[in-house]
Amino acid sequence: MQQTAPSDRSADSENVFGLITPEDWYRIPLQPLDRREASVSALVKRQFAGVDDQPVLRRQAEEQLLGAAGAGVEQGGVVLYLSFLEAAGIPLSASLLISRLSQRFDSLGVVSALSGKGETSRVRLPTTGPAVRRRRTERSRETRRLGSEFEDTVVEYFVPVPDRDEVLMLTFSTPLEPIADAMTELFDAVAGTLRWQKKTQEPRGQQG
Repeated sequence: MQQTAPSDRSADSENVFGLITPEDWYRIPLQPLDRREASVSALVKRQFAGVDDQPVLRRQAEEQLLGAAGAGVEQGGVVLYLSFLEAAGIPLSASLLISRLSQRFDSLGVVSALSGKGETSRVRLPTTGPAVRRRRTERSRETRRLGSEFEDTVVEYFVPVPDRDEVLMLTFSTPLEPIADAMTELFDAVAGTLRWQKKTQEPRGQQG
């Protein structure tokens, strides 16, 4: 696992958040546009290092990543993480989208609103305190496009932003239904490292 620097630097925010992710999770800041595009370009360059004879595949990969990042922005996302973990040579595909929602946090209200849409419960994160967690499954557009027989497993956390009528939403997703429970344990571990820092503090750690 690696420690990331605080990820949100909104000009009007009194707090920034940080969390610890596995070494092979790649961080894409979604705003502003130039940072997003530069991060995607760097990722594609890394993934195709030493491969000079696949320009079409490289361009398709970049377009797909930019599309995923753009979709994250439309959902209010500020940061997108993509997993490049492997076990025994098998990719452990996963993503984490972090979004800000402009609404007041009420754990009972959130649970009520999400009831019937998955396994929803109130939880307490080690550093940030009360939150709401939901686990559900869905057939995403990408899953349908690939013709996969499996559903995506989605784990969401709704965390109140200190001193603001905002909610931080962590959306973890994996298409690996056969090992969904193991991936969910990883998602819960990452969510448990979420912390708040004042933006006047000097960032510590390294960016993912």
